[in-house]
Amino acid sequence: MIIEILTLFPEMAEVVSRTSILDRAQKSEAARIRVHNLRDYTHDKHHTVDDRPFGGGPGMLMKCDPLVEAIEAIQAMESERALSIFLTPQGRTFHQSMAREFSSLKRLLLISGHYEGVDERVREGGWIDQEISIGDYILTNGTIPALVMTDAIVRLLPGVLGNAESAEQDSFGEEGLLDWPQYTRPENFRGLSVPQVLLSGNHAAIAEWRREQSIRRTRERRELAAHI
Repeated sequence: MIIEILTLFPEMAEVVSRTSILDRAQKSEAARIRVHNLRDYTHDKHHTVDDRPFGGGPGMLMKCDPLVEAIEAIQAMESERALSIFLTPQGRTFHQSMAREFSSLKRLLLISGHYEGVDERVREGGWIDQEISIGDYILTNGTIPALVMTDAIVRLLPGVLGNAESAEQDSFGEEGLLDWPQYTRPENFRGLSVPQVLLSGNHAAIAEWRREQSIRRTRERRELAAHI
């Protein structure tokens, strides 16, 4: 899988993409992460990517011309067209099932937003396929959300994690439940003991306890699906 990250902060993206699981995925060739600097697609001496909005108002907007030129150039790098996603607070909220969906793609282009947003004509012209947010809060720029999405997607690729079951048993699995409580040694710590069922060796009872705990935790901390 190829993930293209278009950003105004390439140093940030490069550091994270060469760390931990993302680095391992690239070394194993399960994924290729390519970082592109938006300023490379400007043509003035100041490498200007933003301007004041028509009609007035606070802040600056990302300009059409460098952004569209960058998207078109990146798309042309491969015969396989990338699904282009703009990271913005106005987008659909990212979740695990979306990560699984995107992990089946051959190529993805993540466009990092900045300033007050983007000239609407980039949307109107069809250069953006989808808009995604990682939550209802504001960050300085879209590079961090792009990296969050990249990490969530890449760890689902075959062979990236040392144990394939790790991804399957994470929170937000097929049923959308949160993970159950986990314990490790020592068996007793400052008066706090491991639940006896986990020490019983009864795998059926352990599985039942874990599911009950997952449902309980999800009910307490998230909205449960109606069928649970």
